[in-house]
Amino acid sequence: MSLTLYYHPLSSFCHKVLIALYENTTEFEKRIIDLANDADRAELQALWPLGKFPVIRDHARQRNVAETTIIIEYLDRFYPGEHPLVPNDWDVALEVRLWDRVCDHYLQTPLQQIVFDRLRDAHGDLTRERSTLRTTYGMLDHQMASRIWLASADFSLADCAAAPALFYASTLEPFPDHYGHLKAYFERLMNRPSVQRVIDEARPWFSFYPFEEAIPERFRQPRDNT
Repeated sequence: MSLTLYYHPLSSFCHKVLIALYENTTEFEKRIIDLANDADRAELQALWPLGKFPVIRDHARQRNVAETTIIIEYLDRFYPGEHPLVPNDWDVALEVRLWDRVCDHYLQTPLQQIVFDRLRDAHGDLTRERSTLRTTYGMLDHQMASRIWLASADFSLADCAAAPALFYASTLEPFPDHYGHLKAYFERLMNRPSVQRVIDEARPWFSFYPFEEAIPERFRQPRDNT
């Protein structure tokens, strides 16, 4: 098989790439990396010295590809599926990339800081991080007032970024009741088969998430597929 994904099933950034892979039924092998394991960490650093996942190894092209947005753009270029995740139209693609950045920088970054604070038992001042989440929720609610997907007519890179970011962020800072557009968008994301598959695969690892108790019960229990 040409592609190997080095990842962890609980990681929100890994979820972003998994959603993209599942959207286009791209064939790939999985290699779970435990960063607490010296051998695993060394294996990952041999591919990407910064030691952060996900990383994809393209055996056919003899290339390692890191950073989630770059990975998804790479897949769109060299392993395209039926549904491009970065539109061909330049203006629409720019909008997709903008909202991808918004989700990564203003949802993922603050949520990870809040999680790391809990893991370190640091009890730091997280006012700024929580404020950033709330501000971004407002931007998303406004953006989704007349849209189905975040940045284009079809599910895109931006939605791959939004799904895991909103999933975890909502366990730390719940969506305000009056953000109906954001809530409806979140439900569409959670009902997407690719997203459901990622959550199903993450479920056995939820006990390692320091805010596990805040994950809604509907996600902690196996789905009834009957």
